[in-house]
Amino acid sequence: MKQDGLVRLLESMTMDEKINQLIQLAATFYSEDSKENTGPIREMGLTEENVWNAGSILGQSGAAESIKIQRKYMEKHRLGVPVLFMADVIHGFRTIFPIPLALGCSWDLEMAEKVAEISAREASVSGVHVVFSPMADLVRDPRWGRVMEATGEDPLLNSFFATAFVKGYQGKDPGKEPERVAACVKHYAGYGAVSGGREYNTVNMSERQLRESYLSAYHAAIEAGVKLVMTSFNTVDGIPATGNAWLLRRLLREEQKFEGIIISDWGAVEELTVHAVAKDRKEAALLALKAGVDIEMMTSCYAHHLEELAAEEPLLETLLDQAVIRVLKLKNDLGLFEDPFRGADPEKEERIVLCQEHRQVAREAALKSIVLLKNDGILPVKEGVQVAVIGPGAASKDILGAWSCQGKTQEAVSMIEGAKKIDPKILTGSEPFDYIAPSAKAVSEAVQLAELSEVVILALGEPAWMSGEAASRSDIRLPESQLKFFRQVRKINKNVIVVLYNGRPLDLQGINDANGIVEAWFPGTEGGHALADVLWGKFNPCGRLCMSFPEQAGQLPIYYNADNTGRPAGISAEPKYISKYLDVANEAKYAFGFGLSYSEFHYGQLVLDKNVLTSDGRISATIEVENRSKADGLETVQLYIRDLVGEVVRPIKELKDFRRLALPAGQKCKVTFTIEESMLRYFHSDQSFTSDAGEFDVMIGPDSANLTTQRFRLIK
Repeated sequence: MKQDGLVRLLESMTMDEKINQLIQLAATFYSEDSKENTGPIREMGLTEENVWNAGSILGQSGAAESIKIQRKYMEKHRLGVPVLFMADVIHGFRTIFPIPLALGCSWDLEMAEKVAEISAREASVSGVHVVFSPMADLVRDPRWGRVMEATGEDPLLNSFFATAFVKGYQGKDPGKEPERVAACVKHYAGYGAVSGGREYNTVNMSERQLRESYLSAYHAAIEAGVKLVMTSFNTVDGIPATGNAWLLRRLLREEQKFEGIIISDWGAVEELTVHAVAKDRKEAALLALKAGVDIEMMTSCYAHHLEELAAEEPLLETLLDQAVIRVLKLKNDLGLFEDPFRGADPEKEERIVLCQEHRQVAREAALKSIVLLKNDGILPVKEGVQVAVIGPGAASKDILGAWSCQGKTQEAVSMIEGAKKIDPKILTGSEPFDYIAPSAKAVSEAVQLAELSEVVILALGEPAWMSGEAASRSDIRLPESQLKFFRQVRKINKNVIVVLYNGRPLDLQGINDANGIVEAWFPGTEGGHALADVLWGKFNPCGRLCMSFPEQAGQLPIYYNADNTGRPAGISAEPKYISKYLDVANEAKYAFGFGLSYSEFHYGQLVLDKNVLTSDGRISATIEVENRSKADGLETVQLYIRDLVGEVVRPIKELKDFRRLALPAGQKCKVTFTIEESMLRYFHSDQSFTSDAGEFDVMIGPDSANLTTQRFRLIK
């Protein structure tokens, strides 16, 4: 349908039909079980007409049921307008991939795009049109449970991943590719900066900081053509995002040129009354529409009050029409007017969803996401060594992580199942082992197995419910029961490898003297196979942290690209009056970009082809990397830059580029980066985005804490 056709369709709609297009309701409203739908309908004060004219449905999946609902919907809709099905597909549909934070640790953008493509394929064939992903929120505080949905603490890396996910979900044109879906980037804006890492809490930062660090990844998704943007729950400069006209209309619409749909998060429009920026639901509807929210998710402020508001203020009908056109345009862009059942196919669903091909990609993604944090030579496990695999995560299939809505734990591969494929003689317990309060019998059995073994693999961490939305934690250490268990095992066996399942960086006090520490995150459906491959050396680990691990939680928030202070540690011989803690180092335990390998990589001298950069010139920065081991490996070579004098205080270093280098054993290779003036720009105090003439340090190395440095000057 052409644009003029959409306009004619809009003109033929009644006011009620227009407003209903801006309502999103949960799939339970369409259940044939009257107990499931009549209660919520009554609670929200909606009518059957509202329900069967609502523009989109949240959380419905399954090809047959989606087709059934769509058919009934179109029969009831006077104009035959199809409904949109949207769903939370965060790191896989039924085939569950590693959580986004883990995928961020792969630093593999092609893999991220492939994961999104497969997720789209499974979702679309099951009747889903829109997925609420990627989450592009910058995160610096692992106390916030939703760090598991993000790709880390760096604006550039986040931007790259946001772009890759959008491309994977949408392809070149989802309207012409029925196995693709529309993507929704979230949460606009700054949600990852909630105070104290506490869910739904206040965000308070300067406009310059918002632009400098937090907006870039959303903008990258917009540049990639993302179809929807979801608002965040938090305030931005004192105004909740869902009612923030400056944020949504000026920044998002005018500056970032976003033309798609803005959708609220669940209940966020009505929550404007709880924030106390709206006195009632009518005013909440007014603020949200004026701010630019096109679709209200799971509250009924628009349904009850937009018609009245438009009568009182005629200009609001123009805003209403603009919102409706955007909803109709998305339906048109996806080809729903031509084929309302777009993509949904029960037979194909049965064949494609969780197929072996998809499971193989899930295994590969998990392999690339695992980060080796510590290894005193115990890894990989030697052939013929007697190994015990014990602990709460050993036999657990709770390895999918939060937001694996369609995933099934029974379809996941546990660590023990994966390990037995490689070494059938491993020792394992039979007693269920709880993450928080294990039974004395389970602990006793595990300790006995540890005593019988040469090497112990301890599977520790968080159950999935301990991270994700509404799962903030003030204490991010392992549960005390696990620390006590670790001490018991360590006392009777000095060869201990800890494998961690978790959805956030942890405070690892209490297990630091393990011989090896493997960060598995929540690795998804094929996690057990991937872990076994890494532990027994079938795969050389190559993951690199996309978020810093603190030495202890008192350092939080902690991140590598912090601003300098007037009294930084190391600048003065004065031991006390500098920016430091009395009881812990300033630095992270494991820094951004860190990750070990079974290979040994050595970095040579950093060489610049010139030390003066002009506005239209380039500098080549070259370093030689050598694999001084007998194991082929993959090294992520990282380039950082520091602006030594800026108009505002600049970070001590910023990631500007990276290369993933496959290097055979005993081989060496020169890696060259190109530095241009555009890489040196930042937001100034007047919000201009430009660079300053002066000196810069360029740094290259394996992570943000171990770098070789040279200096150059920018002349403008």
